[in-house]
Amino acid sequence: MAPAYAAVDTADPFKMVQQVADQTFKRITQDQPVIAKDKEHLRVIVEQELLPYIDYKYAAYRVLGSYIQKVRTIEDEAEKKQAVEHIKQFIDVFKNYLVATYAGVFTQYTNQTVEFSADRDFAAEDIAIVRTKIVESGKPDIRIDFKVRRDKDKEWRAYDMMAEGISLLDAKQTELHGILRQQGIEYVIELLDKKSKLPVQFRGGDGNE
Repeated sequence: MAPAYAAVDTADPFKMVQQVADQTFKRITQDQPVIAKDKEHLRVIVEQELLPYIDYKYAAYRVLGSYIQKVRTIEDEAEKKQAVEHIKQFIDVFKNYLVATYAGVFTQYTNQTVEFSADRDFAAEDIAIVRTKIVESGKPDIRIDFKVRRDKDKEWRAYDMMAEGISLLDAKQTELHGILRQQGIEYVIELLDKKSKLPVQFRGGDGNE
């Protein structure tokens, strides 16, 4: 069961990321004996501490890109219904894929110091980048930056993670674009589902081997 923490301030992107990251890192430190025996426990931590503050639906739409526009132009009712169902399935497996990817990134964290970028004025913006780095003496810093967006309820959610400057969404969109066009969304759903079930490990900034 997840520990009880203070309510997260989703009205401020910088505070939101810092609070959620702090809580996630505290949980990883606290659960280190469990993680040492089974890295799969990191999925549980990500689902409980991080996922509520990730706009995975928006992220999934970003990865699908022009496919969404294509579905909107379908005139046949049955065909459109099927396509919408596939999009829902894609969102579901993409959520699981994100959980697996974030869990893999957090295998790099073993109670090091985490530093956050300074707050700045975001009143006129709907997108912000919150920079973080994991600092350990004698080792290179690990940069993990979060792209966050303000939703229609004026709450901020993360939608992309950049590990060492590599955008997870951009990498995934590039990887899947051709496959989606040539082999279809059902194949892509199956592919992501398989990837999301691989053992938890760090696979680089784009989530690949």
